[in-house]
Amino acid sequence: MVALLILPALAITVTLCYASVLDIRERRVPFRTWYPMLAVSLPFTAFFYGRLMYEGNFMTAAYFAVLALIFSAIFYSFAYFRLFGGADAWALIFISFCIPAFPFPPLLGIPPLGFLPFSVLANAVILNLVTPAGIFLSNLKAGNRAPWPYMFLGFPVDGERISEAYGFVMEEIAEDDGRIHRRFLGITEALRGMMSGTGRIYTLDLRRHPLEYAVERARYAKAGKVWISYGVPFIVPITAGLISALLIGDLIVGLLGVLYGV
Repeated sequence: MVALLILPALAITVTLCYASVLDIRERRVPFRTWYPMLAVSLPFTAFFYGRLMYEGNFMTAAYFAVLALIFSAIFYSFAYFRLFGGADAWALIFISFCIPAFPFPPLLGIPPLGFLPFSVLANAVILNLVTPAGIFLSNLKAGNRAPWPYMFLGFPVDGERISEAYGFVMEEIAEDDGRIHRRFLGITEALRGMMSGTGRIYTLDLRRHPLEYAVERARYAKAGKVWISYGVPFIVPITAGLISALLIGDLIVGLLGVLYGV
């Protein structure tokens, strides 16, 4: 029965790979990107739920449907409060609705919860932790220095070419009597700015609205090097999380199994 979800899993995986390329290249995934995937997936997902109901597995159908609704509400809330990008939220919402169960047993077996989107999110978070470690090592190799957390979260770029990079500016740079003053934005300060949608400058905005940010661009050029956060869209680890969940399984369950010999 769960084999009905193989085609939705394949369609969503292919679409996410394409969406990842779009998000990396343009930092934008048009909603129409999801239409072919949904056209392929939804009939098979509906058939999956219909088979469960037809065979009397009402509780199983309700289990997957309720979890899908809860997860989707959470992801939508994250996007509403700007903790997720819109494409990231829609990707997780569509995964929740279209492939709620594992279409086939992965290498590590089906985890106790059995809800594929949970494993996708868990794997995405774990895989996304590799990026800060790589950034830290890259900063060490390049001799870049910054307060402790920022070494993991970003890197300096040429202020004159900052609009060519992708990421959020991590420093507040001001000019007084021709002298540049700079400070790193605090983590809580950056989070408040992310949730409110104000107070953070995205390098893409510098490129799209050069006149609006003419003062900031001049200051960045005068500052020499400016630290920005890394700009890898979360949809990339979501894609990796889906592929790894389908083929390998839940990485957290696997790690726990190794640690405790389960």
